[in-house]
Amino acid sequence: MTETQDLPPRLTHLTFHGPLSEPRANGIVDRLALAEPTTVLDIGCGWGELMLRVLEAAPGATGIGIDLNGEDLARGRTDAAARGLSGRVEFLEKSATDAAPDPADLVLCLSASHALSDAEPPRHTTEALHALRRLVTPGGRVLLAEGYWQRPPTQDELAAMWPDARADEYDDLAGLVDRAVEAGFRPAWVETANRDEWETFESGYQADKEVWLAGHPDHPLAEETREKLDAHRANWLRGYRDVLGIAYLTLVPVG
Repeated sequence: MTETQDLPPRLTHLTFHGPLSEPRANGIVDRLALAEPTTVLDIGCGWGELMLRVLEAAPGATGIGIDLNGEDLARGRTDAAARGLSGRVEFLEKSATDAAPDPADLVLCLSASHALSDAEPPRHTTEALHALRRLVTPGGRVLLAEGYWQRPPTQDELAAMWPDARADEYDDLAGLVDRAVEAGFRPAWVETANRDEWETFESGYQADKEVWLAGHPDHPLAEETREKLDAHRANWLRGYRDVLGIAYLTLVPVG
């Protein structure tokens, strides 16, 4: 067995790259399609599942997805072709700043505000919101998925999260919405991922590699894979579970 044989699959258990259920996604898509967008821009799109669903619900729309992960983009192109959307969507392997996209009627930014700002959090959220304000056409919509603290984290929880996690890294939900208002938006819809959505996402994020590792304990990549899986699980279960939230904000630009 070599390092290039029998490698683990990647994220095949995930429909969306985030804690988002089918019912919530359906509601979001229905509301966004009601605004009748003709252009859709997905910043940090991954494989662009939500964008593709919007294009299906808004037959007159075209879309552009921007991301740096070529594997995810390839999955998006394959999914678009399977749905007959290849002629209406383009996936670009670029950074959001290098791509310099034109303003769109609908801008999606799903846990990708870091693609629009290099500032330290939470300042990067403010800068990303101002960038999104410039990227949406008058009367359009922005869907922002962004982190917030469900409650103040303890020091033990912060120590178990990602490196250098800080209590001031995120706002609470009210503070996050205030940032959106200060950046020139009105919040048309505010909703948050629930525990079931988080557990489905976190389990699905690990599942492919966990199953692979159980069947390949002596593979040359087994030790590295095990360490990464165990570290991520500890970050979640001992750190940010029921502490870090994800808000889905449907925003309308003022004026």
